[in-house]
Amino acid sequence: MTPGFSDLVLIWFDANGRRHLPWQRDVSPYRVWVSEIMLQQTRVGTVVPYFERFMARFPSVRDLASAPVDEVLHHWSGLGYYARARNLHRAAQMVCEDFGGAFPDDLEGMQALPGVGRSTAGAVLSLARGQRQAILDGNVKRVLARYVAEPGWPGRSDVLNRLWTLAGSLTPARRVADYNQAMMDLGAGVCTRSNPDCQACPLHETCAAFGLGRPQDFPGRKPARSLPQRNVRMLLVRESSGSVLLERRPPAGIWGGLWCLPEVTPETDPLAWCTDSLMPDARIGRTLAQRRHTFSHFHLDIEPVEILLNQSGCGVLEGGRRLWYNPRQPEAVGLAAPVARLLEEIADR
Repeated sequence: MTPGFSDLVLIWFDANGRRHLPWQRDVSPYRVWVSEIMLQQTRVGTVVPYFERFMARFPSVRDLASAPVDEVLHHWSGLGYYARARNLHRAAQMVCEDFGGAFPDDLEGMQALPGVGRSTAGAVLSLARGQRQAILDGNVKRVLARYVAEPGWPGRSDVLNRLWTLAGSLTPARRVADYNQAMMDLGAGVCTRSNPDCQACPLHETCAAFGLGRPQDFPGRKPARSLPQRNVRMLLVRESSGSVLLERRPPAGIWGGLWCLPEVTPETDPLAWCTDSLMPDARIGRTLAQRRHTFSHFHLDIEPVEILLNQSGCGVLEGGRRLWYNPRQPEAVGLAAPVARLLEEIADR
């Protein structure tokens, strides 16, 4: 009998699959859930050290739920897409408050948690509970789209629906955890976005894209568009002790809930801002290199400007929205990545 799709995938997994990732040890819905949220739009190699540090500090969902959100964001700093961390914290609180500390055991219940979509829910239920649930992360979309030569962009709802139907039909009833892990591994290591290693793929003999001789053309690409550019001045306001003024961002939007440097438009006079917002007794300090931070939907060009206060600035704090941060003795707070780099840059000066 000729092996079917899932049989070929599982045979490949037995010989080549990843079995030593940290979330594959002491498997639980909590550990799988955290790993799946971290892995959204982030590579495994980047996630592993973050996951291990996160688990060391928050070993259970109750530990995560009871922690201050600032500390959660601190342990997320550098991973990006910070809404994931805020949703993770809210979801942990919901699991504890609404489900007695145990994760839901059905798709509907899992998808009710903030930040948990259909694929993440399926991954938790299949990898941690062994349920027959399909998944469709970016790697799996690519494998399936090439297998059937799907020409459309998976961001379109009709294409996505076709891929979900295909994923559901191919997911086996046995060894579903191994199968889903295999599909993710296959997409990450063999059926890669560019230069796929088709000869190493267990599916190449029946893969439509391989048969056409152009696997790179599938799935269809997102329509190209140029990213707009924004410009901002970030103010490194330093009091006489060397501490730097930080402001908490609003909960929603870019860097939501994180601590950042005060921002003004490029046309704003930094000393005028300082006079209006803090105190008039200040001067411009060193010039720091401009830098660019790219988000998924725009480029942010940053001009750092150091402002030196001639006295202590302790009187400018207001309602928990501002704090004085000592770069030489950093606090465990969530920092936006370019802000963290700037603070490191000035720590030894």
